[in-house]
This record gives sequence, structure tokens and C-alpha cells, in this order.
Amino acid sequence: MDPETMSIREMCDAFEVTPRTLRFYESKELLFPIREGQKRLFTRRDRARLKLILRGKRFGFSLEEIRQLLELYYVGDQQETQLKRTLEVARERLDDLERRRAELDDAIDEMKSQMGMVNDMLTSLSGGQKTA
Repeated sequence: MDPETMSIREMCDAFEVTPRTLRFYESKELLFPIREGQKRLFTRRDRARLKLILRGKRFGFSLEEIRQLLELYYVGDQQETQLKRTLEVARERLDDLERRRAELDDAIDEMKSQMGMVNDMLTSLSGGQKTA
């Protein structure tokens, strides 16, 4: 096998994804493997793109945002436009993640408080014996 390409199985093993995932990204025109009949061969470019797709998904980017960012690579300004837009989208995601984390912290604190009150009520109902 050509060291420049990887089979679908090799891609799955290397990136811990399923063949269905790779076919899905191909159908969304995010990956462009070489087709030899039913066989798909993924190039270095596909591997780099998949790495960015998976990272983007982990950070909460939509597939459309990822597609737009990947396409900016070809603008011809040594990636300046792509990097600036990536930074903008990342800032938006980070703001959203921090907002959600604050909401979760508030919910956790409230739940602990409610559990404490219920535990106190149970303790007084059972004559002073602490419950779990």
C-alpha cells in the first residue's frame, strides 16, 4: 500500500472512528478519498482534515462551521483568513462553554443545597439519626 494513502480500516484505527463516520464526512464533502471501485484511499490531506474535523466537533463547532473553516485554507493568503475566522469561532464556542459551565455550577450548588435541606428534614423526622 502507498504510504501516502490509508485504507478506510487504517483511518478508523488511527482516528478511532467508524467506517460510517468516514462515509458520512465524505457525503458532507468534508473528506475526499480517492475511489478505486468500492475501495476508498485517504490521503495526507484527508488525514489532516479529519484531525481538524474531530477537533472542531470536540469543541462544539457545527459541521457547517468546520466546512467553512476548511475551505478558507484555499483563500491564498497563507491561511491568515482561515486562522482569523477560526479564532472568532473558537471565541464564540469558548464563551458558550463558559456560560454553560456557570449554569452547571449554579445547578450543582442548588441541588446540593436542596439535598441538604431534604436530609435535614429526614433527620428531624427520624428523631435525629443522620441519613445518607
